[in-house]
Amino acid sequence: MFKNLIGEISVLFSYPKHLFMVLARFTIAYGFVKPALLKVKDLDATAQWFATLQIPFSTFSAYLVSGIEVLGIVLLVLGLFTRQISVLLSFVMLGAMFFVHESHGFSVANNGIEIPLYYFLFLSIFASFGAGKYSLDNLLFKDGNDE
Repeated sequence: MFKNLIGEISVLFSYPKHLFMVLARFTIAYGFVKPALLKVKDLDATAQWFATLQIPFSTFSAYLVSGIEVLGIVLLVLGLFTRQISVLLSFVMLGAMFFVHESHGFSVANNGIEIPLYYFLFLSIFASFGAGKYSLDNLLFKDGNDE
């Protein structure tokens, strides 16, 4: 009886976990919308900005980062290829921390690495654990980590 009770409690507490994974995916995807659209809106200006930051291959990098961010928004919302896109977006966040935010310290008030670091941590969770039960990854590939 005690085993059954523990099992039932475990199942009961697993439901919010799946909902929080969906909310986390949607939140991170939403966070990429404005930066991605700003880059895509004027890729030449983005490439010039990247050049001023001394990002190597600034034009190529501008197209690559913009493409990864736009694709990331769509795939995170769908929960499709979540592990793979999370790894790519994590590299984008590492680049943002190193090239854009590092010289400003940690605090978000000073445009520091705080926010990109949080994104990096959430993306690392998605890369490690998958999209969750409520995702196309789980539906198509049984990669929802829904145990």
